[in-house]
Amino acid sequence: MKKKQDEAGRIDIYARITDRIVADLEKGVKPWMQPWSAANVSGRITRPLRHNGEHYSGMNVLLLWSKAVARGFSSPIWMTFKQSVELGAHVRKDESGATVVFASRFTKTEGDGAGGEVERDIPFIRAYTVFNVEQIDGLSERYHAPVQPVLNPVARIATADRFFAQTGAVIRHGGTKAFFAPDADIIQMPPFETFRDAASYVAVLSHEATHWTAPAHRVGRDLSRYHKDRSERAREELVAELGSCFLCADLGIVPELEPRDDHASYLASWLKVLSGDKKAIFQAAAHAQRAVAFLHALQPATQEEREVA
Repeated sequence: MKKKQDEAGRIDIYARITDRIVADLEKGVKPWMQPWSAANVSGRITRPLRHNGEHYSGMNVLLLWSKAVARGFSSPIWMTFKQSVELGAHVRKDESGATVVFASRFTKTEGDGAGGEVERDIPFIRAYTVFNVEQIDGLSERYHAPVQPVLNPVARIATADRFFAQTGAVIRHGGTKAFFAPDADIIQMPPFETFRDAASYVAVLSHEATHWTAPAHRVGRDLSRYHKDRSERAREELVAELGSCFLCADLGIVPELEPRDDHASYLASWLKVLSGDKKAIFQAAAHAQRAVAFLHALQPATQEEREVA
């Protein structure tokens, strides 16, 4: 009975969150792009942050971005009710929190039916609630200090240029299309001057760099059916879309907001995939997180990191 209840709970978490994203897509809105609308950009782009300054990752980035936009929160910092109490503060009465998820797995030993034992790797997911600091009274000033841009726009672009150069990816320029060619292992980009602005160039390059992580000697996502199966292509494009958003946030870049020529077709493909598989958006966010983490791992250690080591 307990096992069935746990499974039902997991299914409900997947369904509730996926249904919310599907509802946005049906309106023609990509919810992961909402934080960068003109009404929401306020000087600095970042991922949502825990109370200790750590970044949220994967699916939780999408959930908290969406909640922040819906409620008009400008602070990226979130914490649980318990954490607010431990800091001597309190969540205001009647405030509703945001759902985030914790996913992991554990190993269970079972009989194999022949007198032996086998170990099963069992995934699980749990939902819990966090509150934005703007819903909490009594926090110290450091949680309410205005967030200042880390770098000016020109410096941000220079930082992004160094970031991609240090990945070691072969990036060629020419033509009118941006794509990753797995057989040649190159990223092809249109000339820089053909983009609306430098941020648009970085956003598209971030998308293609996410594709670049796919081969087995990097992160390992199977692209063998990308050109044969529309569903598989939609899944990989969703990974690259989310990877671009995550990476742009890390680099402080506002991603591309202009509709692409294939915008409508991708929305339709994503709707079909997400409607048929309630775990698809979670899997895409997890793949995007691994891809971006791989790109970060290719960067040289900072002086501070070397001193800690």
